[in-house]
Amino acid sequence: MKNDVQRFLAQEKGSDVFFTTMIDLYGIQADFPGLNEAEKLRHLPQKRVELLEQAFADDIGDRRFIPHIQLFEFETMLFVEHSQLERFFPGRGRPIAALQAIADAHPSPEVIDDGPATAPSKRIIAQISAYEQAKPAAGPQVAAQIGLTAIRARCPHFAAWLSRLEKLGEGTK
Repeated sequence: MKNDVQRFLAQEKGSDVFFTTMIDLYGIQADFPGLNEAEKLRHLPQKRVELLEQAFADDIGDRRFIPHIQLFEFETMLFVEHSQLERFFPGRGRPIAALQAIADAHPSPEVIDDGPATAPSKRIIAQISAYEQAKPAAGPQVAAQIGLTAIRARCPHFAAWLSRLEKLGEGTK
């Protein structure tokens, strides 16, 4: 990924051209910048991901690069209104109620943990096995149905990233 980001930055030299990422914290590669230091903050997910984003930004070394690492993975957003899964997987009221209980047990979907069996996507798959095969198509569509307003309201790290990106365009209006 570093090579790709650096290549894009070299191709587009404009000071008003920015690059970002949206990668999942869950399953991040062992050679990721700052990972050893970040592991000390496992009990503080927000601080952990902020340290990794800063380490990634420092590793790239270009102010136009704005890394985003999703706590803990994309499927976090689906827990904002997991009932939207019913549109794609009808007749699954009981599994959706189980997902509701998971969401209710956490102050924000972004802190649903990243264990091998308990990461957000793994929890959805445990309740709706068809999601595993459908996730590349269904996941983004469910997120779109939920909408950015609702996702931002429940996912503060994601919301902060979007706000930062939006501010980039404020000077061009």
